[in-house]
Amino acid sequence: MTIKHHVRVYKSEEDLPREQQLAWKIAEVAHDSVGIDADVTDMIINRIIDNASVAAASLNRGPIVAARAQALSHPVSTGGAGSAIFGLDAEKTSPEWAAWANGVAVRELDYHDTFLAAEYSHPGDNIPPILAVAQHAGKDGLALLRGIATGYEIQMDLVRSICLHKHKIDHVAHIGPSAAAGIGTLLGLDIETIYQAVSQGLHTTTATRQSRKGEISTWKAHAPAFAGKMAVEAVDRAMRGQTSPSPIYEGEDGVIAWMLDGPDASYQVPLPAPGEPKRAILDSYTKEHSAEYQAQAWIDLARKLNGEHPELVDPANVQAIVLHTSHHTHYVIGSGANDPQKYDPKASRETLDHSIPYIFAVALQDGGWHHVDSYTPERAGRADTVALWHKITTAEDAEWTRRYHSEDPDEKAFGGRVEIELTDGSKIVDQIAVADAHPLGARPFARADYIRKFRMLAEPVLEAAEIERFLDLVQRLPELTVEEVRELNIVAAPGVIDLAAAPKGLF
Repeated sequence: MTIKHHVRVYKSEEDLPREQQLAWKIAEVAHDSVGIDADVTDMIINRIIDNASVAAASLNRGPIVAARAQALSHPVSTGGAGSAIFGLDAEKTSPEWAAWANGVAVRELDYHDTFLAAEYSHPGDNIPPILAVAQHAGKDGLALLRGIATGYEIQMDLVRSICLHKHKIDHVAHIGPSAAAGIGTLLGLDIETIYQAVSQGLHTTTATRQSRKGEISTWKAHAPAFAGKMAVEAVDRAMRGQTSPSPIYEGEDGVIAWMLDGPDASYQVPLPAPGEPKRAILDSYTKEHSAEYQAQAWIDLARKLNGEHPELVDPANVQAIVLHTSHHTHYVIGSGANDPQKYDPKASRETLDHSIPYIFAVALQDGGWHHVDSYTPERAGRADTVALWHKITTAEDAEWTRRYHSEDPDEKAFGGRVEIELTDGSKIVDQIAVADAHPLGARPFARADYIRKFRMLAEPVLEAAEIERFLDLVQRLPELTVEEVRELNIVAAPGVIDLAAAPKGLF
């Protein structure tokens, strides 16, 4: 059964043995060589496919081009065979730089999996650093599977219990510890070494949420990749016998005391008991649409309304639209954020994908969503879209906020109720609780959907034979040899990537 660990701040004169520290408890879970359930194996395969999908669609986007060029500036380190970079065949780099480049590729389009509880997260961000280390260190498919299961488990358990965003700390602070723990499982490290790596993984990855505020920059894609890179480096230092700030969570001058809930903080962090399977990944969910997760259900509702009420496409017919929703949706991607950029037709793509008024307007007019076309400057600047967009606001609804935070998976919801006032005085009211692709949604994602998503996003940039090779390989994950794990990559078709055209930097 799951054990809930009480976590609080300790004064320096109080005794807190390391065996009672959260970082140690995390290390114990990572060290536990429990087996992997079949449904967990299937979902990990799904998420590796999902990551490859969104990485393929991002291969020539600016952040990836820059991150890939940085990675290629660093040769394979002496301790292993090197790690693959998404899109490239023979070129390898050091594992921390592969984690960096591939992490950016996975995160750029905001199109992979999500888990929302006390904090927000994209647990698929754990896969690039764990896979990079597996390739470099020569680990087989079963070891990779176990490492990824740990990464998901630790990140999601931290997300269930410790809120970062209310203190304006970016959610990637949970990735440093989880990726370090996952790498520890992958490599079969001892508890002491994993403990040191987890502590340093947290210490080096705390940053503010300004990366997701106002005019959102390209750093949004880099932030989780940086956390993954830091996790790889933390493991390397810990393996060399170097120690980390302790206790990193509970210390008087630690993360909780000064960055989170302060000296009087109290958390109950759930972690698997010894011998308990790591099943957290099954509680996460992926995206059908390339937009912030709180937008997923709203896009589905908008495309439904487009079919039922075609008159809503014309802003002349609409007086006002109010999306009654959760606290998070209202204050982070809604009008409650008080960010004028969320209504600016010239805003960056990163800003638009965090603007539910924009997303709902476009999905309502187009009857769907496209990961590129829905964000182009021409689409955002269309006069009728701007007119409709500026009639859309959000409002927090206590019941939707309660359901958002519910621990009952059958009740937890990420949608809301829309009230549309038409210019003729009539009103349209509808609601949606979860996205269609959610496990409880109208069309839950299964293996066939992940494969369909991969084909859709990969076909413009990968040859047909490469698509089939990757799909065959990844679906045999538990039995992959060391060499086959090193081939767990996607290779772009000739001419797709022009390495010479990458921007120049310091390296």
